[in-house]
Order: sequence, then structure tokens, then C-alpha cells
Amino acid sequence: MPDDMLNAMAKPTVRVDGAAKVTGLACFPSDEPVENPAYAYLVTSTVARAEITSFDLAAAKAVPGVLDILTHENVGRDIKPNRGFGMSANTTTLEGTRVWHQGQTVAVVIAETFEAARDAAARVVVHYETQEPSAGFGSPGAHEEPATPMFGPLPQKGDFDAAFAAAPVRVEAEYETPTQHHNAIELFTTTCFWEGDTLTVYEPSQYIYGSRAALAEQFEMAQGNVRYVSRFIGGGFGSKGPSARTGWIALAAKRLGRPVKLVTSRQQGFTTETYRAETRQTIKLGATRDGRLTALRHEGWELTSRPSGYNVAGVGATATMYACDNIQTAVNVVHADRNTPGFMRAPPEVPYMFALESAMDELAFALKMDPIELRRINDTQVDPAHGHPYSSRSLMQCYDQAAERFGWSERNPEPRSMSDGDWLVGYGCATATYPANVGPASIRLTLSKAGTVIAELAGHELGTGAYTVVAITVARQLGLEVADVTVHMGDSTLPPVALAGGSNNAATISNVSAIGCESVRRRLAEAAVADMASPFGGKDAAVLRLEGGNLVGPGNLTEPLVQSIERVGGTLTVEADYVPQGLPPEVMDALRQGQAVMLPGHGRQDATTAAFGAHLVEIRVNRHTREIRVPRIVSAFAAGTIINPMAARSQYLGGAIWGVSSALHEATEIDRRSARYVNHDLGEYLVPVNADIPSIKIIMVPETDTIVNPLGIKGIGEIGIVGMNAAIANAVFHATGQRIRKLPIRLEKLL
Repeated sequence: MPDDMLNAMAKPTVRVDGAAKVTGLACFPSDEPVENPAYAYLVTSTVARAEITSFDLAAAKAVPGVLDILTHENVGRDIKPNRGFGMSANTTTLEGTRVWHQGQTVAVVIAETFEAARDAAARVVVHYETQEPSAGFGSPGAHEEPATPMFGPLPQKGDFDAAFAAAPVRVEAEYETPTQHHNAIELFTTTCFWEGDTLTVYEPSQYIYGSRAALAEQFEMAQGNVRYVSRFIGGGFGSKGPSARTGWIALAAKRLGRPVKLVTSRQQGFTTETYRAETRQTIKLGATRDGRLTALRHEGWELTSRPSGYNVAGVGATATMYACDNIQTAVNVVHADRNTPGFMRAPPEVPYMFALESAMDELAFALKMDPIELRRINDTQVDPAHGHPYSSRSLMQCYDQAAERFGWSERNPEPRSMSDGDWLVGYGCATATYPANVGPASIRLTLSKAGTVIAELAGHELGTGAYTVVAITVARQLGLEVADVTVHMGDSTLPPVALAGGSNNAATISNVSAIGCESVRRRLAEAAVADMASPFGGKDAAVLRLEGGNLVGPGNLTEPLVQSIERVGGTLTVEADYVPQGLPPEVMDALRQGQAVMLPGHGRQDATTAAFGAHLVEIRVNRHTREIRVPRIVSAFAAGTIINPMAARSQYLGGAIWGVSSALHEATEIDRRSARYVNHDLGEYLVPVNADIPSIKIIMVPETDTIVNPLGIKGIGEIGIVGMNAAIANAVFHATGQRIRKLPIRLEKLL
């Protein structure tokens, strides 16, 4: 792509779907109109470990308007268990009598109204034979075993034991991160209806082809007979994929012969869907007296459910962060009587980078070295874990620009040395990183004689501006205005797109859009040079371009696009596939079958691809009450080509705010006697409010990467949250001299 095209794509653009969202015209899955729907409500277990012995449904069935009640006794053999995604599907006892965790779905009530279904669900009586549950780490009966990493072998390099023993400066510490739950504005919803043998599902999904495949497998039907629609998603963050609830709502609709709609409650979302698992971690760092790392060992323990081995193994991220010749990593899973965790924004990086970046701060203190300088000394342009060069790595440029904007040079390095009246002042920093993932995709473009374009692809709009990204890319590539492009996404009848996860969405849909546009340009150019009556007759089709609504060639030869389209019949439709370099062509077939295919940042043999950033924060701790405030944050990021700076800034801001939440607010509390969540609502599950976030400055560091993918795009949706928890913990230490290694950091830990 020419440099001038990249620059044009950096123009801030208002979202094409913005008006529809603010006026209520945007149709989220639960808003999709269906005729004469019935309403479902889940019945969830009140105990964490048990066998169901019987149900008493009489009182529930007596509620006026109740149509059906599904339990394992009447439908358990009618459907196969949901295979989920990446070991993260939650179970239901609709397949059997086993209760794996508190809040597990044990029955579904369907009624004429939502209120009747909810009333009847509260009257369902379930009889259990209970057992003593294990709540988590350290609980009697919890079972620990080495993890089978989901994302490949764990990094190992050199001789850690010898290098650590010989290191003149050593740091060894333990860190803990809590259970945290997705609390997207949009609840988990499902609407299903049948037309003969065809099933239609309206459900928020970050991978509609994968969700379709999972449901088709459950019902042992052809995937083509399942239509999944998810035009808008009100926040996903990794939680909205194939779900155990979907099959049972589809089955209820089949039994009733009418549409069935389910909207889970906020409380039910804590247990029927996935979450971020708590971790325990140990870090050992060895270094020379001038700060060069010589040894790194990082081991993690992650909580999971009894039946699942789900893990994120974030040591794969930390081992690639800094230059080091001796690396040892390990990950273990601890099985307890809890629901299965799953992907949650930056799944490996948020918990594991907290430990690494806190330990780096501890090492800097031991060395009496500036924390940014320690990171500069250990910066590297070669991935130490995989041996590949980085396609680009602008980490220190991020630190330099953020430090200048922040005023880092004014930092007194001694803990408790800075204050303002009753407030102790601390400055902290930490690195942000996220792999530059990308996936395969397909697109259909239709260009009309009016010079307008329809772009169709089964992409996913999670609130990140995906419709606008496609519209910008297509408009710029075809020399049109954004208003000339109409984008259709979120429907499994459209060409397939990889799952929207791992911050790959913008890179995936932009690159496939550009490839489709190149097919359009080539078709128009070939037709023009073949027409000897045209200004381009007999010329080289390769040098013709689309610009300003015209087909343009050498010597300022131009032809209005309308004439070019007339030459090919008045409309032009092309379909194109994008297979990222490093993936075989057959991945398109796998994608069409709903298999989750993505090229990870370390998946190529010639380069490791990742985005980088730096967080600098000021915190204030009241010397009397220990109240913690974060008055100022400066975050800088380098992530290749930025398609839409307006949306990018929003994503970075959202990530940084969630990072503050991860550090100071969020934790799902567990009653260890019963293995129950006790703050499963937004009244007691703490998140920041406006008063908690006075000032965040975002710096987008220019970066050109010609290797990562054709458009040079790196994902930005998740990097903003990574490292913020460590930056705040490091600032708390600087302010108070107290090192907090267990999140969240609340005032009682500083008393």
C-alpha cells in the first residue's frame, strides 16, 4: 500500500453506526423482532458440589402462563453437550445430575411472559445430595496438576538455575490476582426460532461461524441449516462465544414450535458464563549490578473447574518481554468446585504482566536504578523466547514520549519522599504489550454504477468501530468517500471472518477489505485497457489506480468511476479471501467450518509481531486514611498503522480505565465455606466512576511495520489494560514504601 494511502487512513472519522446507536436504531440480538415469542428464565443451582436427586415442579407449573420446564429428566438425551471454545465452555446439569459449581444451570422455565417465567423459576424445588465443596486455592479437595498450555509449549531457554545462583543481584517474590468478571452493558441473551429444519439464532457472539458450528454439532445437523445473527454486541471482552445456554433455548423453541427469548440476569451471568481466573505466581529475577537480566523464572497457578483444564499460561508473554539468556517457565492448574474460567480482555497478559512488571520495579529498587532505565537496558529487538526478530518494537520510544509528557524527571527515587499536604505522592511505570494477531477472512464487494459500494462479511461489531474500519478501508482503497460505503456484518449467511478476539479484528477485516478492493481495481483496470476506445486502451493495467471517484493513469489520464463500472455491466461484484502469511491456504476451509483459526504474534518463522506501550501513573495516598487516588495517567502506545485515531483513542482510554479498575477495584469475592460468589452484581462488584479517573493522556507513537501484515496494522483493543495494574502497584510502593503483591490494592492493605 502506498504511504499516502496509509496517511489518508489516519484521518479521524466519526463512526458510521454512531447515529443508529445513540438513537436506538441499532439492533442488538435481544432487540431483533420475532413473532409471538415465549420467554425463558434459568434455574441455577444453590449449591456448589452435588448430585441432583429429584425436582418438585408442581408449584412452578401452577404459575399462569408457564409453557414448559426443561430438566435433564425430560430433555437431557435430546442434545449433545456444548463443546464450547478453547476448553472454556461452562457445563449445565441438563445433560445429567452432576452439579459442578454454584449457579450452574439446572433447569429452564419457559412462559408467556418474562415475569411469569421468572416467578415460576423461583418456585422450582431441586433436591440435592450435597458434598463439601472446594472453593479455590488452598481448599481441602482442590486438585493441582501441570497445565497443558492452550497456546503451545512454554518458553524454556539456557540454564536458569545456574544463572540465578551466580547472579549478583536477585529478586524473588510471590504475586496474586483475583477472580474478575465480565460486566458488559449488554447481558447474555439468546433468541431462537425454527422454520422447518432451519434454526435461526439471535445472540451476541464474537465468532458467529464458530457459534454456528458448535450449535450444529449439538443438534447433529448441517451447519448450513443454522443461521447466526449478531449485528451488534454490547461489549464482549472475550465472554461472548459458544455458550451452554444456546442449545437449550433452541431446544425449547423446537418443543414449543415458536420463538423463545432468554435474557440472563446480571447475577446469573457470573456463574453461567466465563470470567478471569484468579492466579498465584512466583517470579525470580537475576541480574548483573548494571541491571542486565541474566535469569528469569516465572511460574503460575491458575484456578479452573473440575472438568476443564482451561488456562491462559501468561508466562508465554512475560518470557518474551526483555532480553535474557536463561528463562524457565511453568504453569499449573488447580481444579475446584467453580465454574470454568474463560477469555477476558488480554487474558494472559493482565495477570502475568502484573507479576513481571512489579518484579522489575522491585529489581530497579534493589539496584537503586530508575525503573525506566532498567527497562531500557533490557530492551531487545529480538524475541528472547523464540529467537525471531520483532517486526517492529518501539517500546522505548513509548517510554520516552510518555516520560516527557508526564514529567518523570521530577520523580525523587526514594519511597515516601514526595508529598502534597496530607497526601503521599508516588510515580510508577510499567510496560504494556500485546501480540499482533491476525486471522483469515473473506469478503464480498458490490460496486454500483452510482459509485457506491456494499461490503459484506461476517465480521463482529463489539463496540470497537468495526463497521467504520471496513468503511474507511474500502473508501480509501477505491477512492470514494466513507459515506459511499455500506457495510453488512454479523450474519453467518455472509462470507466468513475469524473470531473477534486477541485484538485481531481490525487487522483481519481491514486486510481482507483491502484485498477485495484490489480485486475491484484490477477488474476495472483490465476492462479499461482492453477497451481501445477508453483513455487507457492498450496501457498497463497494473499502473492504473482509483482516486477521487475516478480511474486514474499516467499522464493525468482520468475516467469517472461511473464509466468504468458501465464497461463491466453496470455493477461489479467480487469475492476475495485473505490468508495471513504464515498460514496455509486450507485455513479458509477450516474457517468456513467454524474452526477457530488465527495467526498468533509468534506464529511466523521470520518475525515476532506485537504492539508495545508504556504506562506512567501518579497516585496519591492519604497519610491518615490511606485512601488511594489516581489523579494522572500518561500512556503511550505504538501499534503500527492506525485506521481511525478517534476510535483508537477511545479503545486505549477504555483499556487504561479498566487497568485502574483491575488494580484498585475489581475482585469477585468468594464465600470459601460454600464456594459461592457473594458480590455478583454491580452494587457490590466495584468498578471506577468518573471521580476515580480525573486525567488520562493518550499518546499514539507513529510506527510503520511492513512485515506484520500488508496494511501494517497491530491490534489495540487489549493492550491498553496490560501493565496498568503493575504501574499503579509500583506507584503505591513509591508513595508509601509498602509493596502490595496481591490485587486489588485497597486502603485496608495500607493500614
